Amino acid sequence: MSSNSESPAHQPASAEGQSIAPVWNLPNVLTMLRIALVPVFVVLLWQDSTATALAALAVFLIAAATDKLDGTIARRRGIVTNFGKIADPFADKLLTGAAMVVLSVLGVMPWWATILILIREIGITVLRFVMVRRSVIAASNGGKLKTVLQIVFLSMMMLPAVDLVGSPLGDWWETTAYVIMLLATAVTVVTGLDYCWRAWRITRDQKQ
Repeated sequence: MSSNSESPAHQPASAEGQSIAPVWNLPNVLTMLRIALVPVFVVLLWQDSTATALAALAVFLIAAATDKLDGTIARRRGIVTNFGKIADPFADKLLTGAAMVVLSVLGVMPWWATILILIREIGITVLRFVMVRRSVIAASNGGKLKTVLQIVFLSMMMLPAVDLVGSPLGDWWETTAYVIMLLATAVTVVTGLDYCWRAWRITRDQKQ
């Protein structure tokens, strides 16, 4: 679930109100559902047919939609939890990361972009777990933009992988998807550096 962009730069892991809500609430169940849909999506995308590729895209979009839904429900009901703040970005990274790897294996997405993005995502995920005892760092607007851009270009790349390659529409579609991929990669790297900077500041301030 996405945290409010107007949240403080960092919040103590034991902040008041964050541990009161039960872990197994609706937003967290939606997050776990998103994780459970990942293997279904991978199996469908891996199949060499138009029908399964389109089905994979549908599963991908449904899983991505739960990210917005669980965040909205959590904020409206006031049941944001520290578990959700950690599990939600993990679910996002698992979904998009799986899509990138499969698309790279299929020759649709360049491996250099997949590797660069995954290094950032895995590194920040590890840093989140390291920082959770000190503070839970709220998602930035850049981080949310990064996720949206990744979902857009991945969704677009799933279609040329089906039957658009070689057609005029396919050429235009592929070029647009590639440009968005470049933008998403840049935003992913920049937001990763920003997260590292905020984590360093929190650690420094707590040592003083």
